[in-house]
Amino acid sequence: MNAMAELKVIKTAAETALAQEFAQARARLPGTGVIADQRAAAFDLFAREGLPHRRVEDWKYTDLRALMREAKPLAGPPDAAAKARAKAAGQWLSDVETRRLVFVDGAFVPELSDIGALEAGLTIGSLADALANNDAALSAHLGKLAAPDDMAVALNTALMGDGAVIRVAANSTIERPLHLLFVASGKPNADFIRSLVVVERGARVMLIESYEGEAGDYQVNSALELFVADEAHVDHVKIVGEGKDALHVSTLAVAIGAKARFNAFNFVTGGAVVRNQLFINFDGENTVANIRGATLIKGRQHADATLVAQHGAPGCQSREVFKSVLDDEAHGVFQGRIIVRPGAQQTDAKMMTRALLLSENAEADSKPELEIFADDVQCGHGATAGAIDDDLKFYLMARGIPPSEAEALLIQAFLGEAVEGVEHAGLREALMEQVAAWLKARSAREAAA
Repeated sequence: MNAMAELKVIKTAAETALAQEFAQARARLPGTGVIADQRAAAFDLFAREGLPHRRVEDWKYTDLRALMREAKPLAGPPDAAAKARAKAAGQWLSDVETRRLVFVDGAFVPELSDIGALEAGLTIGSLADALANNDAALSAHLGKLAAPDDMAVALNTALMGDGAVIRVAANSTIERPLHLLFVASGKPNADFIRSLVVVERGARVMLIESYEGEAGDYQVNSALELFVADEAHVDHVKIVGEGKDALHVSTLAVAIGAKARFNAFNFVTGGAVVRNQLFINFDGENTVANIRGATLIKGRQHADATLVAQHGAPGCQSREVFKSVLDDEAHGVFQGRIIVRPGAQQTDAKMMTRALLLSENAEADSKPELEIFADDVQCGHGATAGAIDDDLKFYLMARGIPPSEAEALLIQAFLGEAVEGVEHAGLREALMEQVAAWLKARSAREAAA
């Protein structure tokens, strides 16, 4: 007999557990009708493709199939103890006046959030409530930006539970930054968070996403779809300070209109495995965007920043600057791709990534790319990796500065180029204090060794 053997894809333990979790949870997840259909279609895609692995080019350096050995059960509603502990979260930002929206284990907690006396033009809600009520406003935006064929997004769409729904009306200026604070209790569970932000024409707002967690083996999959209309000004800052054993995968998908301004900054210090995906679409002409990031990791931490900037309209400018500081056996990844579509003439786009290796065992992988389909453009990219400059360190030491302090000064200066892109002075100072705290802890470890 010449019958061909049927090829069967072997599922990992994590993929099997995710399938079981979806089957058990789908009836109680918020949303019916179109939302339920979106969930089912997203999970069908995941069931066919499975977790991304190194043979998928965009996940070459972050093999999630290997790194995610098990899938945690969906988080339940936070208990009183978890809410009480969450009150102390985000204290490092206490000197920055913000409007806090607190989520514990992925669920919105109104009693810990500042949702009273909203500014004119600002609307804030819970995604779980909007899904449960079949809010018609969601149909115009939810799922329209986040790439449906990305497996992290597909999983998020299938299992999304709660998140923020924010609208800023046309020509409104929101003076206080909106701080979306996501706190993990440390329980061995998984949070699937989905947020939607719509900023209308001529409006201005600053968004801060921060993720904190207690020690524990938990998982976070978050996605934010952000619509920036013509002539709007939006600043987005994301801080990942997860627990040391956490797995964190997030997606930021942005559509930017004409004559708008968009600033994004990613800051990573926590988590065992972190992947931040950014998909930026320039849909209107003459828009300016600055996209930056800073990563400080140690031990065996793994941090991946993956960026796709699509220029689809003429006259836009983008600057991408990402800095990484890697100690011990840490692994830093940067994948950046600038795409200039036909007709996006006079695009001005430049990308740079630099990695500072503090240990011979640290590893940095960088893959900047350009895809240009227009002829009147100015585009460029670059990547460097290396150790601290011994001559600069000696220069500082010759002026009486101890070796550890000399290194700290050089590292702070190295990261400053990325952090200085944050326009809010108070937040910028708070971030540099976080850098100083990380360096102080490093010096303490070396002194104790």
